[in-house]
Amino acid sequence: MKALIYADKNKTEFTNKPEPDIICDSDAIVQVTMSAICTSDLHIINNSVPRAKKGVTLGHEFTGVVVKTGDKVKNLKTGDRISANCITFCNKCYYCKRGFINNCENGGWELGCTIDGAQAEFVRVPYADNTLTKLPDNVSYKNALFVGDILSSGYFGALMCEINKDDTIAVIGSGPVGMCAMMCAKYMGAKKVIAIDIDNARLKTAIEQNLCDYAINPHEQDAQEVVKSLTHGRGADGVIEAAGCDETFKLAWQIARANAIVGIVAMYEKAQILPLCDMYGKNLTFKTGGVDAIHCEKLVELISKGEISTDFLITHSVPFERIKEGYEIFKNKKDNCLKVAVTY
Repeated sequence: MKALIYADKNKTEFTNKPEPDIICDSDAIVQVTMSAICTSDLHIINNSVPRAKKGVTLGHEFTGVVVKTGDKVKNLKTGDRISANCITFCNKCYYCKRGFINNCENGGWELGCTIDGAQAEFVRVPYADNTLTKLPDNVSYKNALFVGDILSSGYFGALMCEINKDDTIAVIGSGPVGMCAMMCAKYMGAKKVIAIDIDNARLKTAIEQNLCDYAINPHEQDAQEVVKSLTHGRGADGVIEAAGCDETFKLAWQIARANAIVGIVAMYEKAQILPLCDMYGKNLTFKTGGVDAIHCEKLVELISKGEISTDFLITHSVPFERIKEGYEIFKNKKDNCLKVAVTY
């Protein structure tokens, strides 16, 4: 079968690999119908994920059809349409029992990182009963493509902020994860959502999709002053940092009110500084992730009911044989690209 692999720093290769087979009796083999290119894939290719193995098939964001199951798989059968969690988890270890599946002692972020992922025609999925979510008839592959990664990440970021109905939530970064976080913050009852980004096209999309109530470009406005003006001088009740650079990390705690929560779902490529002396007295709570993507079934249900939708995020689509072109579009944000869907 054809597969796209991480070959070396800044290098991918299209290659042939044998079709995967069952290794453990909790595995399933999935024929991939649609996958997506993720910023995490770029981090791997940039050599910024030390765990990632050279030669691994990339990709962890996908939908497909179950074609084979191990003997201990009980909730899935051949022919089931599924969306995949980016995290494989056993549901039995210390961390899984507490809902911290990103830290599963037997799984975690494996697909497309330490084991072959889904930018291939077929993929082996460990702990299939936990990792795969069956799709109802009214949820298409396109509808469900982002359930197990960026939508779960946005939901996770919103959960971190412990949102109350009168809260103002600021989301830094209007990329796909940031937009999912805005959507989920509104679903959880935030009264006002503020989008912050330096890309006016993305801010426009967030406004047009009714994901946010206010949009701020820090290169054109003083973000701290605008947030204060919208919050009676206090600052945001919760801040979701979904951008992942030095400036946005600093801005996150600067725009938070005293006793706020700062939820960080961004992946940084270098260490950040927490200047406790500068924020002393604000009594902030910082939460970080690795997404604990344990709400996939709920998210599919919300999509099925029409309460949330991520379809608008797919701005570009390429067939699998042109996936390298898709990477260039996504990496360089060509034509205001948000997400690239890869079809098989």
